[in-house]
Amino acid sequence: MLFDQKTYSLRRSVLRDKVGSGLIILLGNNNAPCNYPANGYTFRQDSSFLYYFGQDRDSLAGVIDADSGQEWLLGDDIDIEDIIWTGFVPSVADLAAECGVRNSAPFSKLQELVADALKLGRKVHFLPPYRHDHMILLSDMLGIHPLKTRDAASVQLIKAVVSMRSVKSDAEIEEIERAMSIGYQMHTAAMKHCKPGVAEKSIGGIMEGIAMSYGAKVSFSSIVSMHGEIFHGDPSLKPLEPGRLLLVDAGAETVNNYCSDNTRTMPISGKFTSMQRDIYSIVEACHDLVIEKARPDMKWMDMHLDVCRLMTDRLKDLGLMKGNTDDAVAAGAHAMFLQHGLGHMMGMDVHDMEGLGQIYVGFDDEVRPSTQFGTNCLRCGRRLQPGFVMTDEPGIYFIPALIDKWKAEHMHTDFLNYDKIETYRDFGGIRIEDDILITPTGCRVLGADIIPYHPDDVEEFMAR
Repeated sequence: MLFDQKTYSLRRSVLRDKVGSGLIILLGNNNAPCNYPANGYTFRQDSSFLYYFGQDRDSLAGVIDADSGQEWLLGDDIDIEDIIWTGFVPSVADLAAECGVRNSAPFSKLQELVADALKLGRKVHFLPPYRHDHMILLSDMLGIHPLKTRDAASVQLIKAVVSMRSVKSDAEIEEIERAMSIGYQMHTAAMKHCKPGVAEKSIGGIMEGIAMSYGAKVSFSSIVSMHGEIFHGDPSLKPLEPGRLLLVDAGAETVNNYCSDNTRTMPISGKFTSMQRDIYSIVEACHDLVIEKARPDMKWMDMHLDVCRLMTDRLKDLGLMKGNTDDAVAAGAHAMFLQHGLGHMMGMDVHDMEGLGQIYVGFDDEVRPSTQFGTNCLRCGRRLQPGFVMTDEPGIYFIPALIDKWKAEHMHTDFLNYDKIETYRDFGGIRIEDDILITPTGCRVLGADIIPYHPDDVEEFMAR
């Protein structure tokens, strides 16, 4: 376990008070087969189970009775046949004692606890399942269709978990900063190897190897692509081409399951062209605006729109946009160039708690999601609080299919100069991303060492 017994006991106590009554179920993950049963994906524990019980073993469940205060850790002890293959594994009773849970039992006890609660008409609280084995388990216990289990999840429990996990403790920040240190090594290695003829996959493999060498793993599938306009561009075997840009979006997840997430865009030839530098400087200014302005009680939606207005002003200077800036942003014309949100929460999940439902994680009764193209991809809009960890990731992208579509439909002709935009259609995309902690007075960029991102610094680092 990462933290001491008191930390997990206190977290469960606070959760119990927030939920108030009923039976709370937190399911740990099972092993998942890759292409046949004995060849599994690398195990990753459910983040909320880890947050409240701290145990990284597969096939466990935690149960909290919000009325009586009783707690259980449920799971089956492994037998000698498993020990031969996996080595010694502590008993479930030992795991329960380690995280401060008094009661342990075989996994089958879960069915009994749920059945007893239902007989008494008590509420059974569970989080939205994202794995089909959990959907089937909940379906069997609760008598609802497996595909309806996400809709039946407890909103009360979701909101309680979100309220707790959103605000990171000092100890959690320390662990995120460990991930940032590994991420720094990954990204600077990418810069060192970014040269014409090197394959995208080669750079992706080097980065993943660095994460593994620290006992970590990548926090998501690394994006390594000359086509930065493709947001989730998987690395290919294609060799890097001189004159193009390479966008690298990657992060590390520590052995204790806290994440980093950074993006850098670099010139494959080692020097930005004047056109590339012009666009890069706009993204740089937007990135730095967030560091300057983000603070407690500010709506992240407002921060996003501030960035969009700055971007629009600067794109007007280049002749790519025109007209009144406020009107252009209100109409959504800027989404020709920025089609995603400014950033998201980060912690144990790189998109923290996204599986609980973004409507609960990133929004609230005051701030609701936008339906406008581009802004509808903003994953968080609510007011910031001290302890929030956010990604700061503005970008500018030239997507040929979007240019063709909007041009044919005469979209936003009062704000977009299509003739000028056409000269950028093969440009690709630029994104700069860092992770920030909201402090009582503002924010700070996480990580002891900042990955070079100012254009002169990028060029100098690559030259060295």
